[in-house]
Amino acid sequence: MYLAEVRIENFRMFGEGENALVLPLQPGLVALVGENDSGKTAIIDAIRLALGTRDQEFFRLEDNDFHQPLDGSPRRSEIRIRCKLKDLSHQDQGAFAEYLSYEGEGTTNVPVLYLNWKAAIVAKAAGQRRFTAVEIRSGKAGDGPQFEPAARFLLCSTYLRPLRDAERALSAGRGSRLSQILQHTREVREHGQDYDPRAGALTDPHTLSVLGIGDYVNALLGNHQGIQNAQNRLNTSYLKNLSFSGDRLQGAISVSGSKGDSNFRLRQLLEKLDLDLRDQGVPEPPPSRGLGSNNLLFMACELLMLGSEEDGFPLLLIEEPEAHLHPQRQLRLMEFLQQKASEPRPDGQHIQAIVTTHSPNLASAIALDNLVLLHESKAFPMTRNHTQLEPADYRFLQRFLDVTKANMFFARGLLIVEGDAENILLPTLARLIERDLSQNGVSIVNVGGTGLRRFARIYQRRDPSQGGTIRIPVGCVTDLDVMPECAPEIIGRVKPGESWPQKKDRRWRARPDFSDQELDQRRANIQAKASGQYVQTFVADQWTLEYDLAYSGLARDVWIAAQLAKEDDAISAGKKVWVVALGAARSFSKLSRTAQTKEELASWVYAEFARTSSLSKTTTAQYLAGLLELQQRKGKLPPGILRSKLPPYLLRAIEYVTVQVEGEAQEEATHGE
Repeated sequence: MYLAEVRIENFRMFGEGENALVLPLQPGLVALVGENDSGKTAIIDAIRLALGTRDQEFFRLEDNDFHQPLDGSPRRSEIRIRCKLKDLSHQDQGAFAEYLSYEGEGTTNVPVLYLNWKAAIVAKAAGQRRFTAVEIRSGKAGDGPQFEPAARFLLCSTYLRPLRDAERALSAGRGSRLSQILQHTREVREHGQDYDPRAGALTDPHTLSVLGIGDYVNALLGNHQGIQNAQNRLNTSYLKNLSFSGDRLQGAISVSGSKGDSNFRLRQLLEKLDLDLRDQGVPEPPPSRGLGSNNLLFMACELLMLGSEEDGFPLLLIEEPEAHLHPQRQLRLMEFLQQKASEPRPDGQHIQAIVTTHSPNLASAIALDNLVLLHESKAFPMTRNHTQLEPADYRFLQRFLDVTKANMFFARGLLIVEGDAENILLPTLARLIERDLSQNGVSIVNVGGTGLRRFARIYQRRDPSQGGTIRIPVGCVTDLDVMPECAPEIIGRVKPGESWPQKKDRRWRARPDFSDQELDQRRANIQAKASGQYVQTFVADQWTLEYDLAYSGLARDVWIAAQLAKEDDAISAGKKVWVVALGAARSFSKLSRTAQTKEELASWVYAEFARTSSLSKTTTAQYLAGLLELQQRKGKLPPGILRSKLPPYLLRAIEYVTVQVEGEAQEEATHGE
């Protein structure tokens, strides 16, 4: 049995009707990702309310748990949460027989279990204090029998809160979580036998159960001569003198927890146990263990109980499992959780784990099928029947969606680029034109020379009519890869005066290869490959990044940055930076006088990269970013001027994923006067 769907209405940010949250879930591990306030914790809390938790922690509803519509209409007075559970075992079907529904799958009807949890604010009379009435019923529409407490108890989940105090949970004390876990493990319940005081002397205490050891110790202490002497003196020298005739008081010393129900006595014994981490082979624990290590120990204990049970619902809810863990530990934890979710319990069921996370490390370690993106109070599963990704795309992304790219799942906007130069330069350009990416919550993902379309399709829904679209602006930045007519000779593709090879015999393309209509069609085809819904592709206006920067108005800056990149080793050693920069400025002045057109000038600038294989575009981008920042600090390149010098396709891409920051509108108005 697993939790297959959760529907939440009028709970916190989730509304009702079309605005209700509908979250389909997969067996095994599911990770809820998204920016802050997207609803991850609200989903976990809704499941806790509906199913209950094993720690039996009281969850008090507050007024602000009831949904407040954004249109200012009255706060809603009724919360509805519906959980659908599928793949019921024969044991599950027997335990919930009176609550089952039957739904068609193919040609057969299969049993499913619906639990409808409803909380309504009730006021008996005007002016009296309100109270919240809770009702839990079965049936898809909530019209089935009410759940009895015993049946609902079988559905309780295990919940690990964020920033949990693992050390306290694993310490001895009344009601400790460690005692609850141990009491329900098979090893503690089944190992050993009870102590029988009538059987005579015990030869091997190792044959006793935990409760038997407690009874045995109690018998030993009760028969201890020192204890008996103290007890006798208490009775004869003190209590005897305080007693009435015929009503003599007597004291009996025994171990705490030695009387009463066996389950109660066992729990009291287990509450005396601590659990701590120790280095292998070392008898004492280290002076201090960090919060992260204790959290791992705590989660291991919870999984021990879930994995060894033979009844109960194996659902684990973990908020922020990365808390206090360094990145390598986070990856190990995810591998472990996925492994445990794949292993059957003694009853044949598998653990289902639902986690919330803000960690790109965890998001990169979890299969894309197991991620659910939350945005604008909606859930968008990344499973194969919900996205426009093909099966081959999932295999590709499993290899290449690493931690540097997984930050995309926590962004308000996204720029997908195909090179390190764009990855370095675009954040600087955006900041200098007052469209700062970080202020807008925009992530930039560098996918290299391949994979742009695959990453884009993550954000495109297969059927937008079911669940809507992901309203996160995604801008894909790519090259046109068509050089101007003058470029082949300048960059060395052909010798001066030499005829071009046939089109079929060369990999490069130039303007004469296309009519104006064909060139427009080429651009449209590139855009269509990745665009759709809230994904837009921005194709270079002319050719490629460095050429377009030079063509649009930054030729001098790109040229100087390239010359600095050539001397990067010497500059990094603290030598001749100004000499190189001054020489580059002079050589550019000479170049600009000889070039007859913008196309020729930009082509000569780009030729530095095409003819010099050792010249790094990445290093050039770093120097170019620094040059532009320096000019703006000196007041020589205000945001409005820089915007006029940028390639239009880059400007459109940045503006698509950002909003205008304070001060930009005023400057634009000033420059427009």
